[in-house]
Amino acid sequence: MPGKKGGSIFQCAREINRQELDQIQETVGLLPGLSRSELAATICEHLGWITASGGYKIDACMKLLEKLEARGSVELPEKRDELRGKRPSKSVVLTCRTEPQPDIVGHLSDVGFVRIKVVKDKELTLLWNEYVCRYHYLGYKKPFGYHFRYFVESAPGLLGCLMFQGAARALTSRDRWIGWSQREHLRNLAWVINNSRFLIFPWVHVKNLGSHILGQVVRRVREDWQERWGYSPVLAETFVDPERYEGTCYKAANWQYLGMTTGEGLVRKGKTYTTTPKKIFVKPLVKDFRVLLCSEQLKGRNASLLS
Repeated sequence: MPGKKGGSIFQCAREINRQELDQIQETVGLLPGLSRSELAATICEHLGWITASGGYKIDACMKLLEKLEARGSVELPEKRDELRGKRPSKSVVLTCRTEPQPDIVGHLSDVGFVRIKVVKDKELTLLWNEYVCRYHYLGYKKPFGYHFRYFVESAPGLLGCLMFQGAARALTSRDRWIGWSQREHLRNLAWVINNSRFLIFPWVHVKNLGSHILGQVVRRVREDWQERWGYSPVLAETFVDPERYEGTCYKAANWQYLGMTTGEGLVRKGKTYTTTPKKIFVKPLVKDFRVLLCSEQLKGRNASLLS
């Protein structure tokens, strides 16, 4: 069980006091017909337990309910098949739209004004997915949680694409560098975002293009994230595979190298996960990022409900 204080419970940096625990028990008892996820949503609404973007903290509440059930405080309904009625995810279909193009070679001045374009509509999203599936060494994986896609374009056409999404849950070098406590880490992790995909198409050979793109996107991602998700991140991170790349464009764009990952993923019960160690780079998006990440000042959408 998370840390306790006078009968209260700490779950994901939120203190659930004795009165709130009694309310949770009452809600579970009064609504036996709800599914576990419906119960969690109802309890989040009662408690004002809200994510940075204004949604309910369903996952955190589910974990709390399961812990309360394990100690005999509540009796939850049987787990339902969460996938029932949902369509299976479609694989990416490669089309002629993303076939290799004639080489684009030269300097930045040769390609004209380089623009970062937000991907919003369905057709552009499918096109973005197709390019990444076809040309990025990690391929395409459906993003989970908060994320944002970009295309890079100029007069000759599309040059590449990027994605930002939620940060790594646990990263020793990053967390030590930030200096936050465990509670601060749990509460403020949403304000760190990860540049999980950065692709310049293989036929594009333009000197300094990578660092130029990174410079542009860093200047606008906070505003874009605010518009889409209701809050502004303060730090960006990324991983670079040293077996493939040196991270030269990140260094040129003034991202800071922190060290290497261990190659071990987030520990999950009954599962193992390993990968090759990656270089860790970070880029502050505001000057006082460290103070903010180590504080209770960060507020997202529906901030009045987060107290």
